[in-house]
Amino acid sequence: MSSVFKLSLRHIDFDEMLLWSSFFGIVALAGINSIRTKSIKIISANKKGLLSSAIMGFFNPFLYYVILFKAYDLLEAQIAGTLNYAWPIALVLLSIPFLGQKIKLVSIIAICISFVGVLIISTQGQLQQFKIMNPFGVLLAVGSAFLWAIYWILNMKDKREEIGKILLNLCFGFLYILIYFLMVHRKISFPSKDALAGVIYIGLFEMSITFVIWLKALQFSSDTAKVSNLIYLSPFLALFIIRYTVGEQIHTTTVIGLIVIVAGIVLQQFSGKIKRSNRDLKA
Repeated sequence: MSSVFKLSLRHIDFDEMLLWSSFFGIVALAGINSIRTKSIKIISANKKGLLSSAIMGFFNPFLYYVILFKAYDLLEAQIAGTLNYAWPIALVLLSIPFLGQKIKLVSIIAICISFVGVLIISTQGQLQQFKIMNPFGVLLAVGSAFLWAIYWILNMKDKREEIGKILLNLCFGFLYILIYFLMVHRKISFPSKDALAGVIYIGLFEMSITFVIWLKALQFSSDTAKVSNLIYLSPFLALFIIRYTVGEQIHTTTVIGLIVIVAGIVLQQFSGKIKRSNRDLKA
């Protein structure tokens, strides 16, 4: 997705890319939702569900992707994508005020480790001078990680059927995006042929179909932890794809920073598993 974002931004503005991507995402999810037996029917959604989707839709896709796509517009794909991958650490931090969770010493260590990785990428290794390359872009990329964590926490508290809920969230998000776009640009035009493939791809594989595939993977798996651990492969595969599609020369500091960030995330996840195992043994 990092590669598609960057390649598409060569032919379309970041907010127009978001507008049309979310539109095609709605089309895809609406089609999937219509053929399922257990699904949310938008016309029969209650007020509580509509309010919940209105709030979640504001965070994702509207605010999250406006900030993320702008970060990709300002930064190299390898940097924006890797910094955005810090969202699991953001989730831990935000779980303290929003979910009332207590943070353990090992979690603090894990967060500090990942933060060092963020600094390595942000400064491109110039830690002694502490010179952040494109500080606004870095701020947006890291900020998007926190917005995704907020959305994930809201989603955890919402017990509605997943696919229909995501569709409803996307519909509200599209409405916010449309209002924002008209305020900024005044008019809407169809994407050029060079940008069309990109926005369709993003709509299908970033905002809709992949959610369904992921939920099915968790449903069919006998061990969700094993499936979830495959996430750690994605940023490293992304760097390989970026190199050979976007043409960016992958910086050594990006790889080192990514390894450090993932190390912190893995430490956090591993400590949680040990804690649960000990609790089960005591039981």
